[in-house]
Amino acid sequence: MSAPDDLRALYQETILDHNRRPRNFGTLASASGQGAGYNPLCGDRVVVYLRTEGDRVADISFEGAGCAISTASASMMTEELKGKTLAEARALFERFHALLTTGGGGEDLGMLAAFAGVREFPMRVKCATLAWHALSSALPAAAPPADPAGPADPAEHAEPAGPADTPTRHSP
Repeated sequence: MSAPDDLRALYQETILDHNRRPRNFGTLASASGQGAGYNPLCGDRVVVYLRTEGDRVADISFEGAGCAISTASASMMTEELKGKTLAEARALFERFHALLTTGGGGEDLGMLAAFAGVREFPMRVKCATLAWHALSSALPAAAPPADPAGPADPAEHAEPAGPADTPTRHSP
């Protein structure tokens, strides 16, 4: 076997291992947020539970049912995100998404680079990103930078009318 074949085999085994023995699988009783995802093309479903402390991901888990790609991606995502800042989590999602959609962003992805081959199968990209999109719904909204002069319009202090959040965003 050549080096690229060895690497491809290692990546394949990593994905299969995370599918057979998903890490951080189950509900998270102390979750401060959760996001759900559903892929109607194949039936994959996932719920991501997130507990933040300050601006860090203190704990994360998932539950659901899906194909090997979907389950492995969720499992590897949870392992990678524990302890990261919310900004790092968002940036990692962007790099992972770029890897699967444009082939870029693969730098510094570690074992998540195992999913690079999914790009060759467009129908499977949704499987690999499903948990990541659910994570995006679970993350607290990014606060805009504060204006030292304060808001110019008092209406900027008003809460939005009605449920303006993403429909899959839930806070227990």
